[in-house]
Amino acid sequence: MNRCPITYEECGSDRYSAAGLRLLSPRLTGLKEFPYSAAAQRREALLHATKMSIQGVQPKLSVILNVKAGHFEIVDQGGLYIIKPQHEFFPELPENEAVTMRLAGVAGIEVPALGLVWSEDGSLSYFIRRFDRVGRGAKLAMEDFAQLDMLDRDTKYNSSMERVVAIIDRYCTFPVIEKVKLLKRCLFNYLVGNEDMHLKNFSLITRDGTVALAPAYDFLSSTVAFLAIGKRLDEIEEIALPLKGRKKNLSRALWIDYFAGERLGLNQRTVAEVLDELSPAMISSRALLNVCFLSDAQKHLYQDLLDRRCQSLGL
Repeated sequence: MNRCPITYEECGSDRYSAAGLRLLSPRLTGLKEFPYSAAAQRREALLHATKMSIQGVQPKLSVILNVKAGHFEIVDQGGLYIIKPQHEFFPELPENEAVTMRLAGVAGIEVPALGLVWSEDGSLSYFIRRFDRVGRGAKLAMEDFAQLDMLDRDTKYNSSMERVVAIIDRYCTFPVIEKVKLLKRCLFNYLVGNEDMHLKNFSLITRDGTVALAPAYDFLSSTVAFLAIGKRLDEIEEIALPLKGRKKNLSRALWIDYFAGERLGLNQRTVAEVLDELSPAMISSRALLNVCFLSDAQKHLYQDLLDRRCQSLGL
């Protein structure tokens, strides 16, 4: 019995479920293997890197979905999806990102269409639809927080969570609404162990004249990825941008009293509502991890980390 790498549903003898195919296109009746091995995808990512607007540590490919042919195709321009292959040094990053982003969706965080696709060597690659494109590829105005803070990819860690709040105050149409979203995202990333939320992983997007936080992207448990290659938990930071000057040993008081109360200016009722929305997602994480495509070893690392962090926040 196969399980769909897009929806995690059982799909009999098929490789993808009907619901998974519909998520990509209502006209899609089947999806062929992405015609590259993981190693070939990494090579292609290097070859196309100077021609693409998407960058980062993970190899990335800009692709379109050819619905008629039933497969993804690499393009230099006009891509509507991003594909990330298996990493050379960190095993199971695509599987990690897929389940983390799925969990973010369960927590009520806006996420694009995403999933995993089989490659020709039997490996899984992660795909996500570009949310800065509409229709047949028209661009929406979007800037990441590094650009807004006059920094770049080389200085994307030279900031703080306090400065992230200041960017929201300065540029967002409705700052209070976005601050509530920011709190949920920050607490979620702390819970799942995403300690790589630097400035380029926050963006603002303009839709219908409103400037707001862009949908979530690049959410994965970097802590689990490090634990999987032998790092100890006490060697790993808990956040990319310091909060009150700290990157480790973040407490409930620091998150709730200082960040949510003092820096974001949110009242206790609003903060309680955010925590109440996160709690069911953490409860359902066990079932989601059970059916995801991570190995059993990484599933155990992930669930153990979630249990520790939930206890730390009192969830």
